[in-house]
Amino acid sequence: MSAPVRKAVIPAAGLGTRFLPATKAQPKEMLTIVDKPAIQYVVEEAVEAGIEDILIITGTAKKALEDHFDRNFELETLLERKGKSDPLKQIISITEMAKFHFTRQGEPLGLGHAVLQAEYHVGKEPFVVLLPDEIMCGRGATVRHMIDTYEEQNASVVALREVAMDEVSSYGCAASEPVSDGVIKIPHIVEKPAPEDAPSNLAVMGRYLFTAEIFEHIHATEPGVGNEIQLTDAMAKIATTSGLYGVIDNRGSWDAGQKLDFLRAQVELGLDHPELGEAFEAMLKDIVASR
Repeated sequence: MSAPVRKAVIPAAGLGTRFLPATKAQPKEMLTIVDKPAIQYVVEEAVEAGIEDILIITGTAKKALEDHFDRNFELETLLERKGKSDPLKQIISITEMAKFHFTRQGEPLGLGHAVLQAEYHVGKEPFVVLLPDEIMCGRGATVRHMIDTYEEQNASVVALREVAMDEVSSYGCAASEPVSDGVIKIPHIVEKPAPEDAPSNLAVMGRYLFTAEIFEHIHATEPGVGNEIQLTDAMAKIATTSGLYGVIDNRGSWDAGQKLDFLRAQVELGLDHPELGEAFEAMLKDIVASR
């Protein structure tokens, strides 16, 4: 029987240089999408998939991440005194979504190195990695599908989506052996291949579920360009040992690390907002009509 998946790791040590000057004094993960920071969407996704323990890998000038998921008794007291019960419940609920832990990466040595910082906390358990720039449509459904597949196969799992062949060079790309509807086995994986060298058009998304075996492969991975340890290299090794599976999810996502996709996320999530959606849609129509 597979061990239960209880823990998630969110690597959030990047500097967010694409969003300067906005990220000069605040973490890119704390940039607001509609009415909450981007990283909160990712945390909520993990929680909705059944995760109860979350480790966030941070770096320099990331204290705001810890503060956001911690209690603020001064603010809570003020809201209580003013009778603002709904905002009070809302900010307390953020801290109670899961058990939060934080550790620093120290040096920016690649995604593989960031994941390695979770080794002590994770121990021998399986765990999910969620990249905070990727905000998923469907909320926790993708991670839940990954957990179900892990429980069936007792092996590591990644999320995949189909992309145009001229886009594969921007992604890790997986070879494919069909297993069941929406699930494949991955015999090998290639990082950012040229279209003519790509084994398929299945691109790796920012969601991974690993057994603890991944750590020994990261330890054995030699640094590459920029002295960075690539997670894909360790994934390629796990594919040839205990096995690597993929779940195909074409519901889409927003890359909050790219300005245009960040703006698209603002619009689409704003339109879905239960309080703002209708008025926001009318406002957008007025703006477009007046241009």
